[in-house]
Amino acid sequence: MNIFIAMKLVTYLIIYPLILIISYLPFKLLYFLSDITYYLLYYVIRYRRKIVRFNLEISKVAKSKNDLVRIEKEFYRHITDVFFEMFKFYGISSEEIKKRFYLENSEIIDDLAKKKKNVMFMATHYGGFEWFLSIGHHVPHHPFAIYTPLTNKHLDSLVRKIRLKHGSKLISRYETSNYINKQIKEQKLFLYGMAADQSAQIRSITYWRHFLGVKVPVFTGSERIAKEHDIPVVFGKMVKIKRGYYKVVVEMISEFPRTYKDFDITDIYIDKVEKQIRENPEYYFWTHNRFKHKDKAPKG
Repeated sequence: MNIFIAMKLVTYLIIYPLILIISYLPFKLLYFLSDITYYLLYYVIRYRRKIVRFNLEISKVAKSKNDLVRIEKEFYRHITDVFFEMFKFYGISSEEIKKRFYLENSEIIDDLAKKKKNVMFMATHYGGFEWFLSIGHHVPHHPFAIYTPLTNKHLDSLVRKIRLKHGSKLISRYETSNYINKQIKEQKLFLYGMAADQSAQIRSITYWRHFLGVKVPVFTGSERIAKEHDIPVVFGKMVKIKRGYYKVVVEMISEFPRTYKDFDITDIYIDKVEKQIRENPEYYFWTHNRFKHKDKAPKG
């Protein structure tokens, strides 16, 4: 066995039992561990502190230096919670997750179901985004989430096992178009969840626009698929109610995507993401190097 493959397997064998134990811990103990982890990540390991600080500074979401530090610390507290909540997702019951994560304005999706229409559900890496995969408890559609597979196949298998726990299915972003092309012919209702707010590969991007004041490459795949199959597009605005409790406010972007000009739907989505971030920036996923391509942006 290749030494690298063996190491990945050993990593899986060590991590899996730990995750299984964590997933069945009561929330009080779970968040106690999260508090300890936050301290280690922020003050000791200083995990991605430079990237987070850079992202916060360049996006100008803070009102002052003190406000920036506050946002930074609250972000690390929040993202550590999200890390443990992802594991908890495996052990939490359906009844409990429905109390802690629910939809507001879900009648928008119910109405589309009555019209026999699929849904393109655009979300973002904000709030308790890992719990979006419990959306099947709240909608009449069969939910699918587009995701990026991990390079470690054993860990990818573990993450898939966790994320599939509450009914949603996963589609690799490398197979999205072909997968949906086949599914669309079935006499079923599907909901496709996509978080298109992170950094895109330049070689496959045809659209640049400003995001939080910085010109960046933007994913347009959701819009293209929606137009190709005439799938209504909605946005899920996540609100953190308190620790371990979230709601998603459903907002219609377009019931008839083919009537929109190119990139209009993408622009509406990005505008909504920006507004959400500026309202409570501490809940956005700042550890991602979102602005790494800013110096390669076309002029104009």
